[in-house]
Amino acid sequence: MKAPTASLQGVQNNSKLTSYEAQQSFGSFLKEAINNTNVQQIESDLLTKKLVHGENVNLHEVMIAAQKASISLNATMEVRNKVVEAYQEIIRMPV
Repeated sequence: MKAPTASLQGVQNNSKLTSYEAQQSFGSFLKEAINNTNVQQIESDLLTKKLVHGENVNLHEVMIAAQKASISLNATMEVRNKVVEAYQEIIRMPV
């Protein structure tokens, strides 16, 4: 699983991006971050199901996976909220 920060660093290092390229790069960064959040949620659900069915899985692994998924989802929601706030602020600007 690739860390989203690696993609963000690539965006920051290339300062001569056109507007279109910057949009595409930011879009792909967000898409990757959301996909990573989804993967963590699925892994957490899978480990929880294994624990419920009595399969050989450690409780601490299940709890760690659930906590990682929760933190990832919360961070994703905060980024979403900030993007929506920024969009609303731009819309309110007089032209």
